Amino acid sequence: MTDRLMLLDSASLYFRAFYGVPDTVRAPDGTPVNAVRGFLDIITRLVTTYRPTHLVACWDDDWRPQWRVDLIPTYKTHRVAEVVAVGPDVEIVPDPLEVQVPVIRETLGALGITIVGAAEHEADDVIGTLATRATLPVDVVTGDRDLFQLVDDARDVRVVYTARGMSNLEVLTDASVVAKYGVLPSQYADFATLRGDSSDGLPGVAGIGEKTAAGLLAAHGDLAGILAAAEAGDGMSAGVRAKLAAGADYLEVAPQVVAVVRDLPLPDVDARLRPLDEQGRADASSLAERWSLGSSMTRIIDALDHLDAG
Repeated sequence: MTDRLMLLDSASLYFRAFYGVPDTVRAPDGTPVNAVRGFLDIITRLVTTYRPTHLVACWDDDWRPQWRVDLIPTYKTHRVAEVVAVGPDVEIVPDPLEVQVPVIRETLGALGITIVGAAEHEADDVIGTLATRATLPVDVVTGDRDLFQLVDDARDVRVVYTARGMSNLEVLTDASVVAKYGVLPSQYADFATLRGDSSDGLPGVAGIGEKTAAGLLAAHGDLAGILAAAEAGDGMSAGVRAKLAAGADYLEVAPQVVAVVRDLPLPDVDARLRPLDEQGRADASSLAERWSLGSSMTRIIDALDHLDAG
């Protein structure tokens, strides 16, 4: 069995789990556990389907880092529930999900699944760093298009894209990113910068959509090449040059916001998946009983047991 590292965009997945499983699923004390059970079922499906030998649940220690907000003040503004003077702002999270996040972390710990976050950085940055320094093939699991910039056939880094649902997963390689957007994964961050992304509060360059952005990148390689060509008055219409000029202030800072960080000083971790030993099974069983995790816990323990088989 070939070693393979799987990196989970954890918040992306537990939000999906929360909305995919009825919140009538509750523990004996009445606490909703639909996101916990759904998240476990997602991991079970991923482990069974893609058979990673190593797995890291990457965490948003700061879902909206101040350094990104300083560069683009609209960054994720629509998702802020409360501005905090010192520390991360409070994100809009449904109360029934918020109470489950500590249970999710506790459950992952009981299963021996490594959690990694980084102060003042998002899970995307943790994923970018771990994928960049990995010596194994990598599968990044996310519903976030921003991480398409990490796809790299030469290093065997793929994205398992969840936006169409867990029953319709899409594995993205260089060719599929090109087929979707007309740009290489290495151009995707510049493409997203030009196009913008309303879901992250990134305005983009007014008047430049996906088609124009892809055409500019095809002609000029990257954002620096596009801006150099615009300044030289070469290879694009006067209208496009005017739009780029109008967006100059945005284009000066946006690339730093859009690009995932790839060089965080993260500690070395043992991310290998292993079957639970006798004490681990007892602890997981106790946790499952406390939170009514039932068959969701049983299935993931069984999936871990069978990782070495073929």
